[in-house]
Amino acid sequence: EAKEQVESMGGEFLELQFEESGDGGGGYAKVMSDEFLAAERKLFLEIAPKTDIVITTALIPGRPAPILWEADMVAAMKPGSVVVDLASVQGGNCELTQPGQVVVEHGVTIVGHEDLTSRLATTASQLYGTNLINLLDDMGGGEGFKIDMEDEVIRPAVVTHAGAVTWPPPASTKAAPPPPKPSAPKAAPVPEAKPDASPERARWIAAGIGIVLLLLWVRARMLTSGMPAGEPLQDFAAHLTVFVLACFVGWQVVWNVTPALHTPLMSVTNAISGIIILGGLLAATDAAGGVAAWLGALAALFAMINVAGGFLVSKRMLDMFRRE
Repeated sequence: EAKEQVESMGGEFLELQFEESGDGGGGYAKVMSDEFLAAERKLFLEIAPKTDIVITTALIPGRPAPILWEADMVAAMKPGSVVVDLASVQGGNCELTQPGQVVVEHGVTIVGHEDLTSRLATTASQLYGTNLINLLDDMGGGEGFKIDMEDEVIRPAVVTHAGAVTWPPPASTKAAPPPPKPSAPKAAPVPEAKPDASPERARWIAAGIGIVLLLLWVRARMLTSGMPAGEPLQDFAAHLTVFVLACFVGWQVVWNVTPALHTPLMSVTNAISGIIILGGLLAATDAAGGVAAWLGALAALFAMINVAGGFLVSKRMLDMFRRE
């Protein structure tokens, strides 16, 4: 049953070649034999170096939680890995768990909170509510509601029915499926990679914009070639020159940076908005009130938000790679 649940979510179920079930009934575990535990420990120790996150949940009613993830398995994990021990309320399934605390051992963070459901109240309530809705739908919903005592999901949840006590449910007679026979792995066909047209399209668009800006700049320079300095059109041509050069330089800089670094690059370069802040302040102070002053003040405000947001994004990204 657990295997089917894991595989239904796209996971890989680790199996031991053992004819012993760990199901203690009611969703709890049971005490296993020494031979089973030795084989289990060997398997866990083999997969520990390849595991980034371990979540343990095994509980035995009335007894301390069994130790499943031992200290040498924690030491075998890669630095930065995480162990979330959901059984910490009864001591924990990880040997190094400290109930109620988050500790770091061998570079591995071990989460031993005893109240994780309280910390994730909204998410837990959503999951619980979704399960109840699916259960009621399975029972026929509001119109066709019925209690099917032959349903292997409904039967264990029924305590009384038709005036009779039905708890505990009878033992399941469903036989466990035999372990699959190992088969030779088949080489998966390599799909033919289709050429991505996005980069080529982006190059043509960038080239078209560049040509338009260049033609606009040439036309502006031709119109202002004989004008005296200080004319509005002369100032516009100077500003357009700076704008065109900035577009070409910026395009070349960003285009030659690997896509993985685009976000931190753009967030840090938001500091260039400091120029807009300066220009906005000058426009707001030079103008004697009116629309120009308000536009300058708004430009300075939005640019300050852009600068602060850029550095905030950069800090959060760098914190993701910082080890405590």
